[in-house]
Amino acid sequence: MESGFDDLDYDYAASIAGRAVRSMAEQRIPPTNFAVWFHYFAGSHDDLRNAIDLLIDHNRPFDARTNQDLFETYVAPRAGAVASETSDRLHALMGAAKEFLATAMADNRSQIQVISEVADQGRAGVDPKALVAQLMNELARAATRATRLEAGFAEKTRELDVIRDSLSKSEQRARTDTLTGLANRRALDEFLRKAQTTADWGEPLGVLMLDIDHFKTFNDNFGHGVGDQVLRLIAKVLREKVREQDLSARYGGEELIAVLPDADLATCAEIAERIRRAIAECAITRRSTGETLPGISVSIGVAQYRTGETITDLIERCDRALYLAKGGGRNRVVTEVELDRAAAAG
Repeated sequence: MESGFDDLDYDYAASIAGRAVRSMAEQRIPPTNFAVWFHYFAGSHDDLRNAIDLLIDHNRPFDARTNQDLFETYVAPRAGAVASETSDRLHALMGAAKEFLATAMADNRSQIQVISEVADQGRAGVDPKALVAQLMNELARAATRATRLEAGFAEKTRELDVIRDSLSKSEQRARTDTLTGLANRRALDEFLRKAQTTADWGEPLGVLMLDIDHFKTFNDNFGHGVGDQVLRLIAKVLREKVREQDLSARYGGEELIAVLPDADLATCAEIAERIRRAIAECAITRRSTGETLPGISVSIGVAQYRTGETITDLIERCDRALYLAKGGGRNRVVTEVELDRAAAAG
């Protein structure tokens, strides 16, 4: 799986960079190989990750040659390969289309000329049977040429469909977080802008923000690889528990977010509680050993859009509800209503 790293939020990208630098220092790898290790920790390329894991398992040293091979094999070829290949294929298709059209135009001119000659012969008193035979032969040749052209156009149309599908998949990858498979910040911002427009006309709009409890401690105890596995599991639960019209996204680090159009605060709180319970009931198994790990819980903040406010205000209120949940003991859902109560009590 791939994505543009320009779409990563700052904190998440900084955390990946930190992990990459620490690992490179442990392996005594020069900073010139940073791109390889950034891709590795970002999980942007499964083949690269598998190759490095295999080298680590076999205690292979990451010398200059090995690192260069990794870069040339897994990183460098991807730096524009899709765009270049698509451009080449489109250029070839346009060339073929021009040839088809030129052939069709030449055929039309030829047919017009033949028909014109037949008409002239008719006026000159040539035997009608001969004229009919001549016309029939020309029409047969025209039908054959048209069939060949149609087949050629059909083939190129199929190729164009393949290119269109490739571009669509590339666009989807550019809008997807590489680790969790959820929408990334770019896709989230676009969805929120559209949802805000509808909400300003009176439709409800809710937001859930979710944070994994004690995730740093979990990572420290079991390693970032297991932490990534947990994050993917929680992302899967989030994606499955929201509605079809909702958007689930990675907001940053271990924070996930869901945007729920046409959902009031009570509906959002109900969905958030369903997510919290499902995650609390998950059994997490370490893939490498099969051991069952301690359970994971999440805290969730819930807020509802207020007509005329900015999206930043909505997210900030949701974030405050989230941190009230964490401060209140974690593994719970807190809505913005409790923020108002806390403010009144304070």
